Amino acid sequence: MTVKPVDNRGRFLVGVAAVALLLALAMLRPIDHDESQYVAAALLSAQGLPYRDFAYLQTPLQPMLFAPIAVLAGVWAWPVLRAVNALLGAVMLAACYGAARSSGADARRAGLAVGLMACCDIFLFTSAVARNDALPGALLAGALWLIVRRQRNQGSSSEAVLTGLMLASAAAAKISFALPALAYGAWALADRRHRPDLLVMGAAPVGLWLAWVYAQAPDAFVFGIFTFPAKAPAEWYLAQGMPGKLSLTGKALDTLKFLALGPALMALVIAARFPGRARIERLLDLMIVAGLIAALLPEPTWRQYLLPILPPLFIRLALVWQREPPGRGARIAAVIFAIGGLAPSVEAVIKATHGVPMITALDQGNALRTAFIAGDGAGPVATLSPQLLPAARLDIDPRFAAGPFYFRSLALLDAAQERRFHLVSRNRLEGADPINAILVGGEGAWTAGEASDDAPLIAYARVRHWRRINVPGGRLTLYLPPC
Repeated sequence: MTVKPVDNRGRFLVGVAAVALLLALAMLRPIDHDESQYVAAALLSAQGLPYRDFAYLQTPLQPMLFAPIAVLAGVWAWPVLRAVNALLGAVMLAACYGAARSSGADARRAGLAVGLMACCDIFLFTSAVARNDALPGALLAGALWLIVRRQRNQGSSSEAVLTGLMLASAAAAKISFALPALAYGAWALADRRHRPDLLVMGAAPVGLWLAWVYAQAPDAFVFGIFTFPAKAPAEWYLAQGMPGKLSLTGKALDTLKFLALGPALMALVIAARFPGRARIERLLDLMIVAGLIAALLPEPTWRQYLLPILPPLFIRLALVWQREPPGRGARIAAVIFAIGGLAPSVEAVIKATHGVPMITALDQGNALRTAFIAGDGAGPVATLSPQLLPAARLDIDPRFAAGPFYFRSLALLDAAQERRFHLVSRNRLEGADPINAILVGGEGAWTAGEASDDAPLIAYARVRHWRRINVPGGRLTLYLPPC
């Protein structure tokens, strides 16, 4: 009678430790310029609508859902949004554990598989930065838990509706999660136990909401979600003289590299070696393939794109090891790959001994605000690093809400489209509406010097003889009009 409480207590302590470690890593992870548009969009969504009032280059659920959190967090918006993603990462792990147990794996195998998933750099990165990966990942993992119950005839009608809602919401947070959702929808049509009618009922509110957002600014909606991701990477990498990054060989090497930073590559090999016997395993295989296709469609391939693979893959691993326990070779390989996956995060922690990135950002925010007030600055501020502005309590120029990503484009839109879509590119900066203030220095690695992406903004200020104000304690530079 005493075994179960001890086991539950142990699992609770493991869960608390996982949450604490993920939160710590979220504070210690180096600053990543990908975070710029996600922090900016969350803040701007509190007073406007993506696409209609500012540009956003993803599907719109996350910024609108996180807007109240960002506003309540105030100067702490950036670290709080990182912390939210860390908590969502913990939810993802818990849901995968629950799904593995519901699939038939015992506590030991389920815990081992989920523990290995937690050692993947793909997971650790997406759970530690303020991007839009952890939310759809947690929604997918939660949906998989309900899907497994339905496959084993344990789920209720309300759970089928909730599954549709969660999968649609995952796609509304990040478009790549639409492929796993559609794959499950196809499965449900073939196996009516999964109640496709109820799935559609659950997905309908999200679909109607997306249709409403689309109707507010159709052209900007299509550009942000489809056109920009399809065209911008090729334009950028070709302009940088890096066509190899877009080649099939480059894509294959990048994919293998990111999968090998952790046990994901090993888990894929094991899943291929042990074909699914039960229908639940074949369903998980379908979801893995759909996630892999979704990851490979964008150019080039980055680690965060591979996140949709992880939940079904490691649930599948738990089931394989339930019937075919890992041998000595597999256990050694798991340890080696786990160490490889943890290495980038360990490196981040070591680097943080020279300064915690989120504390640095907050300190720079205080210094920036002081410099801005002393220089009689007036907002909003144009910058390729809008994630730095909440800590300074400064307004973001909506035209720069997308960070550096659209700004460095050359020919994706014409001048009239840029104005309608609330965007400005580096080659049309002079013809854009006037800028009130400029902040540079936040792009690239946080070392001395100004990043090249900031060069057009610096030139804009210098031509107008703006005042250059060095923000104390860091690499940021503020440009303000003459007094």
